[in-house]
Parts: sequence; structure tokens; C-alpha cells
Amino acid sequence: MSDPSSALLADLVGQPVTGMRQLQGGDLSEVRLLTLADGSHRVAKLGSHARAEAGMLEAMARTGAPVPKVLEVRSLMLILEHLPESHALPGAWGRLGRRLRAMHDAPAPEGAGYGWPEDYAFGPVPIPCGLPGEAPGTATDWPRFWAEARLLQGIETLPMPLARRIEALAQRLPDMLPAAPRPSLLHGDLWAGNLLFGPSGNVHLIDPACARGDAEVDLAMLHLFGQPGPGFTANYGSLPPGWGMRRVIYQLWPALVHLRLFGPSYRTLVVDLLDRL
Repeated sequence: MSDPSSALLADLVGQPVTGMRQLQGGDLSEVRLLTLADGSHRVAKLGSHARAEAGMLEAMARTGAPVPKVLEVRSLMLILEHLPESHALPGAWGRLGRRLRAMHDAPAPEGAGYGWPEDYAFGPVPIPCGLPGEAPGTATDWPRFWAEARLLQGIETLPMPLARRIEALAQRLPDMLPAAPRPSLLHGDLWAGNLLFGPSGNVHLIDPACARGDAEVDLAMLHLFGQPGPGFTANYGSLPPGWGMRRVIYQLWPALVHLRLFGPSYRTLVVDLLDRL
């Protein structure tokens, strides 16, 4: 996507934009740091899911979760407050554990089930909002949702031996996952790169791919490519027995997404997770 016009940006932020540079990341969307005439900064995200992301950030904010404030949104552009980034100060991971648990424990809207009110995507990889024949975001069968709306999505793109193993696992999910866990609000892509540690020791959740589902999905992602820092686990709280096996099941979907997005280098990760199950 080309850079937006100065006139459009000025209209969105309410004053002239004197500088713009690309921020790191941006595998799935373009992110720009805007410098305004008064010396302040804003963040502009460019992409077809700008409105959807704005809705996700606002849903998380309503639970008290620490997220960047949505300042303006258009069909292809999202303007966010700029949060200067720093390293994790003592106590930051513990605060994240408490605030993530509070978000997961927040009551769901009446009638909400598993999924989300609208489809989303990781770039070219779709994230279905629900199950066929059901209203978006109202699924009530969690193992079926995780099988059909997650693990089996795009299975036709995988090598046949790998696809057969995933199909076999999907059939076993009713015996491996809870039938009806609380439909917690999930960040949906909670790896370390989507945690922004600020200079005051606060941590903000950025770049969501929200859905409602088992809270352990977020924890699984947070442990896929590393480990949360000191104090997180104790402050998040205990998990029901069997979380170790469920974590591997929930990690399989982001591993499959990485395989589809970034190629065969992630096949070993997918196979390793299947072997562990």
C-alpha cells in the first residue's frame, strides 16, 4: 500500500504531518510513525482490516486491558496514540499477568459464544468468525470450533501426510478439550512481539486478532516462541488440570499459520507439536 496523502493524514489527526517513517514489524500490515506539527506523534496502521482492528482494541479497552487508544479510523487506516517503547521494568510481567487474567474473566456480552462478530485474517490466512450455519461469534461447541474454524482451515494447502495427521487430531478434540469453557475475550495473537513495554513500566497489548474462546489459547501463544517473564504466571493464576496437553493443541494453530505465511521452515515446529500429542 502506498503512503497516504498529507491532506488525508492532516484531516485524520487534526494538524499538519511534518514527518513519517515506517516502524519495524509490518509482516501483515504497514505501520507508520507520524510526527505532527506540534511535535507530538501518532501511529498510523494501513490495511483492509483497520475498522476490525479498531473494534477489537475498543473491546479490549472496555475490560480494562492496556491497549493503545483508538483516535480515528477510516476504511483502510487506523490512527492510534503513540506509546514510546522501552524494556520490561521490574514488576511489568506481573502486572501483565493480572491484567490479562482480568480481561479473560470479564463477562461476555449476552448471546456471545466462540468466535467473533466478523471474519479477520493474518494477511492471506483467513480467521473465520464462526461455524457454518451459525451466526458469527455464537458457536457453542468449543472442540468443534477449534477443529473447523482453526485447525482444519486451509488444510488443503498442506502436504497430504501432514493434513491426515491434523484431520485425525481434529476428530479426537472432543476427548481432549473442554466442551464449553468460558468464552473469554482473547487477544488472539499474543506473542512477545505484540507486547509493548513503555518507559513507565506499563505494558500494552497491540496488534490483536480477537476472538472469544478458551483463555488458555492466549497463554499457549505467549509460550510458543518464548516464556513470559518473572511474576507473570503467579499473577495470572492457576489453570485447570491437563493444561499441558491443551497448550500443545492450541499452539498448533499459530504454528500452522506460520507455515502457511512463511513457508517450510515452520514445518518442523508443526510436526514436533503433533508428535508431542
